Amino acid sequence: MTKNIAQMIDHTLLKADATEVEVTTLLEEAKQYKFASVCINPTWVKTAAEFLRATPEVKVCTVIGFPLGATTPEVKAFETKNVIENGATEVDMVINIGALKDKQYDLVEKDIKAVVDAAKGNALTKVIIEACLLTDEEKVKACQLAVKAGANFVKTSTGFSTGGATVEDITLMRKTVGPEIGVKASGGIRSLEDAEAMIKAGATRIGASSGVKIVNGETSSSAY
Repeated sequence: MTKNIAQMIDHTLLKADATEVEVTTLLEEAKQYKFASVCINPTWVKTAAEFLRATPEVKVCTVIGFPLGATTPEVKAFETKNVIENGATEVDMVINIGALKDKQYDLVEKDIKAVVDAAKGNALTKVIIEACLLTDEEKVKACQLAVKAGANFVKTSTGFSTGGATVEDITLMRKTVGPEIGVKASGGIRSLEDAEAMIKAGATRIGASSGVKIVNGETSSSAY
């Protein structure tokens, strides 16, 4: 097993109908297994931050412009500041995918930079490119723009579109961003074998709702 794989997993619960009981279970599991973070929707950030106050090694991660990425840079910046005030220390933002496909690269960079600037000094920024909707050329461009805007990570997927992480996408993203930027694989990672394949391809973080099963060598039927 990959050494300390739990410390590479963002233990994730982003479904729309997540209840307080389910979120509390996620937080208890994160505390027990010492996952890298919990990744929850913004409405749960304050709850997570309070629960994990005595477990600082487990970060509080949330999502910005999720899952479509179609809000404005100004809204994404406000959302970022709000979640940081509530205790988030990592933010995963979705790019403006349509703008990228239209080759409006200045807008995409501005979109990412708005979040990077709002988070600077307080939270890591991960940029979700939604690779399943992009050509390889577009994936490369999205990663280049994320690096240019000062992001800390690029991330494959929301887990809520037409596909999740692939080894091929992780390989391409790692080649594009170089060794200094984090690469997060998310969406459809259901087993230890899946996670280790992503890590071998260059992923430094795994986003999964199946974190407990992954570290225990089991396979999940979860979609995210």
